[in-house]
Amino acid sequence: MRTLTKILIPALALAVLSIAGCKKYNDGPLISLSPRAERVANTWLIDHATANGNDATSDFEAYVLTLTSSGDATLVATYTVFGTAFSFNTSGTWAFQNDDEELVLDFADNSADGTYQIRRLTEEQLWLHKVGDDLELHLKPQ
Repeated sequence: MRTLTKILIPALALAVLSIAGCKKYNDGPLISLSPRAERVANTWLIDHATANGNDATSDFEAYVLTLTSSGDATLVATYTVFGTAFSFNTSGTWAFQNDDEELVLDFADNSADGTYQIRRLTEEQLWLHKVGDDLELHLKPQ
């Protein structure tokens, strides 16, 4: 029995350390069986946003970001200013960079381009922090 314990405890410790090493992003998940590109591929809405530490969710309520597993991206925003409705629509591509720790959005309208550090990536949550800015976006599926 002692021999089994001497083998089982180190093997269990090694397994736990291996699983902990699978965590790619700061806020998780610990492990996922779905490939990253499949988890990114979705139609996303802004669930929560902060800019410079302040709640900015209302600034992004009308944004819809669609990412496909083949790398296509579409951003649509509809908003009202002084009673006049405006629509913003641009398409482009997305890609991982920096060892899959960043998501790069490259749109036809360059004002929507950005590089974002991925904080959390699951099928139900995409948390992004804009590189070089203090903008944090928490997205949820539409």
